[in-house]
Amino acid sequence: MRWPRSFLLAACLFVPSAAVAQGQTAPQPAALLESRLCGSLTVAIDAVPGKGPAFLRSFDHPSGAGAPVEDALKNAAFTYDNALATIALVACGRAAKARRIGDALLSAVENDRAGPLGRLRTTYRAGPQQEFPIPPNGWWNQKAQRWEEDAYQVGTATGNVAWAGLALLTLADALNEPKYRAGAAKLGAWVLVHTRDTKGPGGFTGGVHGDGAGTQTLTWKSVEHNTDLVALFGWLDRAGVTGGDWAAGKAAALGFLNALWRADAGYFPTGTLPDGITVNDGNSGLDALLWPLLLPESPRDWRRALDRADQAHGVAGGYDFNGDRDGVWVEGTAQAALSWASVGDRERAEKLLAGLVGDISPGGYLWATRGDKVSTGFAIGPDSKNADFFYYRQPHLGATSWAVLAATGWNPFKGKATSAP
Repeated sequence: MRWPRSFLLAACLFVPSAAVAQGQTAPQPAALLESRLCGSLTVAIDAVPGKGPAFLRSFDHPSGAGAPVEDALKNAAFTYDNALATIALVACGRAAKARRIGDALLSAVENDRAGPLGRLRTTYRAGPQQEFPIPPNGWWNQKAQRWEEDAYQVGTATGNVAWAGLALLTLADALNEPKYRAGAAKLGAWVLVHTRDTKGPGGFTGGVHGDGAGTQTLTWKSVEHNTDLVALFGWLDRAGVTGGDWAAGKAAALGFLNALWRADAGYFPTGTLPDGITVNDGNSGLDALLWPLLLPESPRDWRRALDRADQAHGVAGGYDFNGDRDGVWVEGTAQAALSWASVGDRERAEKLLAGLVGDISPGGYLWATRGDKVSTGFAIGPDSKNADFFYYRQPHLGATSWAVLAATGWNPFKGKATSAP
């Protein structure tokens, strides 16, 4: 049984209070998180049947506690979350375990139903990947008696493609296997061909929504996505991987970041509106403030965005996704811990990590939120009528993986541990 094993493993990694009372030193938050969460990720991948390519559920649940109620999420393996899990397992020193997810990403690059174009869906079906083409996530609607897919999930987000590329490059370095670099190059080439835009601040657009006849181009541009691409293109260029003009791609993405940086106020907005030109000042995103700081090219002036994060997103014990400060976004709080450590403030990082210890669910993953839900201020897709993108209190693979990166000091944009609390 999967979750009882995970629960027992997690329980064994706690130092009993009686032992501490007898004079033994309790583990520091970073060490505790690393031990527990690396163990949880290992149990999760080992629990997938077989030994071949596999995706992990993004919202996993012990004995039904915190299980997603939406059919679209019950067996969803988000590409972003699985890319993060790949990197986290490498940071844990368990690259052999990460291989299964990396092979699933690589198989999706080669065997998506769109063809071998380097396009990845936002979400795939969790479990062993034994079907070809690799199927995106879907579910049977019992009432309507038909198979359904979610337009957002079968679409392609530029940032997710970049993260999958970063995961494959991380795995290539860890295992010294060129096939993963070749897969990352195909992903980078897809982005260069399909999302490059020269309007306004330039950079790259958001991707595509839907599939087939219902496909819509996402013409807005994101600071988050372009940050990911600076990292991906820069890494491909440094590694001497063929397949695209990586230097030009990196320059375009970095130019977008430089154009959007508000030097007068010390922060990054989230990106642009769908015209690709007008800056989106209607919302604030924590990841847009934090991720650029992790880039090798990050200028010292960008560190002022940490003050903005405190002012606009800070809540008791952590950070919210956006500026309404309606609760703790656990994933973003882990990102903040890594960001503070990356600029040398290990005391701030340790405090945040200590809070994350309390976010571990009974099954071993971190909860996505500390309250019932956290708003983002964003819509899921162009078909949404309002800001319907929320995080809920569910055990979350993405939050767990970011906490591993923060605990180990692993910078996913550099592919190595560069700081540790």
